[in-house]
Amino acid sequence: MAENASPCPVVVISMTDAHQRRAAFSARARDAKVPWCFVDARTELVEGLSYDEQAVERNKGRQLTKGERGCYSSHFAVWQDMVRSGTRQCIVLEDDVIVDWAFLEQLCATDLEAHAIPYLRLYAKVPTFSRVVRRDFLQHSRSVIELVGHPYGTQGYAITLSGARRFMAASATVCRPIDDQMDRSWDHGVRNYALFPAPIVEEFVPSGIGAERFGAGRGAAYHAPRQRLARWIDRQRIRAKKLSVLRGR
Repeated sequence: MAENASPCPVVVISMTDAHQRRAAFSARARDAKVPWCFVDARTELVEGLSYDEQAVERNKGRQLTKGERGCYSSHFAVWQDMVRSGTRQCIVLEDDVIVDWAFLEQLCATDLEAHAIPYLRLYAKVPTFSRVVRRDFLQHSRSVIELVGHPYGTQGYAITLSGARRFMAASATVCRPIDDQMDRSWDHGVRNYALFPAPIVEEFVPSGIGAERFGAGRGAAYHAPRQRLARWIDRQRIRAKKLSVLRGR
């Protein structure tokens, strides 16, 4: 990511051999008026990351798949690149999304830091608790909402330099999948803001991470009394976060 190449570059994470996905994305983006580029997805942990096998086993009941570790590294590497180059704002997409490029053009021209929005989801996979924090954001009937819980997914988001730094600090040790980690606003303090309606949608294609993770059984560490207590405490923290959001804090 070249310094000052664009005030808000759009980067699209994609496997180097995902030729069909890249061709399909490029065809849909042919009329885009904002600069964008593919960045090669990582397949191994990048420098700056450490993997905590015991924590992952406790949190997920299994180890992360190679695809999940690659996804984690890919997003972490984008944040690293932002910090190294001093990029003030970036939009991060995955290559299986369909984009409202006209809206993204407006978003690229908007200083999110000035709006106190260091991180802004452009898509979520699972409905969760939400509260409207700003109506008519950049266009009529588009709202900024705050999510609490686990909406999951890293298909697309805008992030500022301060947001990248905070996520890097909170995510340097791999303890769970990256979307799970980014959702944990009650833990790291980065508010989980999102746009509604979403300006991107996920294309119906097989996941690049792989579906085998959904059929994996959970080991004894996940069901241990100490870990059940940790998950119960997490649920109480989520409830407390919801109350805080409802009160506008």
